[in-house]
Amino acid sequence: MTKTTLDLTGLKCPLPALKTRKALKPLLPGDQLEVHCTDPLSVIDIPNLIRETGDTVEITERNDARIVFLIEKTNGPIESINAALRP
Repeated sequence: MTKTTLDLTGLKCPLPALKTRKALKPLLPGDQLEVHCTDPLSVIDIPNLIRETGDTVEITERNDARIVFLIEKTNGPIESINAALRP
């Protein structure tokens, strides 16, 4: 298990979500991605992205200066798992 930090401070929507998606792709299940943002819309965009990818937001911290997400990579989107289970 590895932990990668992604500093997206100063970037505005939609860049934090797009760069988070790109950073998640090469990770293996169990790896963690810590994302640092300042865009207030990221509290909506990143959890929505994680629901799409099927990964897990372990921790969300927010203060006046920044928002931090700790995301754990899982086996992938729920849709692809469901498709694999169909006969």
